[in-house]
Amino acid sequence: MKYQVVLFDLDGTVTDSGPGIMNSVQYALGRFGIENPDRAVLRRFVGPPLNDSFERFYGFSPEEAAKAVQYYREYYSAGGIFENTVYDGMEETLRRLKEAGCRIYLATSKPQVFSEQILDHFGLTPFFDGIVGSFLDGTRVNKAEVVEEALRQAGITDENLSSAVMVGDREYDIIGAHKHGIAAIGVLFGYGSREELEKAGADGIAAAPEDILRILRQEGEHGK
Repeated sequence: MKYQVVLFDLDGTVTDSGPGIMNSVQYALGRFGIENPDRAVLRRFVGPPLNDSFERFYGFSPEEAAKAVQYYREYYSAGGIFENTVYDGMEETLRRLKEAGCRIYLATSKPQVFSEQILDHFGLTPFFDGIVGSFLDGTRVNKAEVVEEALRQAGITDENLSSAVMVGDREYDIIGAHKHGIAAIGVLFGYGSREELEKAGADGIAAAPEDILRILRQEGEHGK
């Protein structure tokens, strides 16, 4: 493998968490009297920090967004967290990366406590050398901050940046990785489009989990 350290996003990359996230957002919006929201808009909540999405897509003030996140977590923690499935082929991809000697870290804007529960629930925790997420108080939600901490835990410095890569489905993953000088692979089986990922400057595009392995081995056309 060209890379010794691989950072993975969670939502839309390791697991298809869309149903639980969208149902939780819909519940939160209902508490504000917003019924039957556009499902296309709800899909856009998968990946980015929740506060930002409530402000951006529904014009909430920072205070309203914070309250909406509280409502969101009422539904999410009660069951939405497990309205979720592992993408076909992802477990095998993680296994083969470990067999190749890679160290794997989760780097997600989702609260770390929820991320740990999800990986445990699906039996994926043993594949990860570290789990880095946001905090429930709303800090460390920016993907660049998450990537920075994951790289710190992995011992990646300016001298060995070329040994690390980020894998994610949204522009935030690509931008966050590039901010710290590491490569980033976009995946098409999540919630971002090819156009979004290419515009963000993805160094490779994977159509399926198994494509990630090929790209990380520098095979073919890097998936593009």
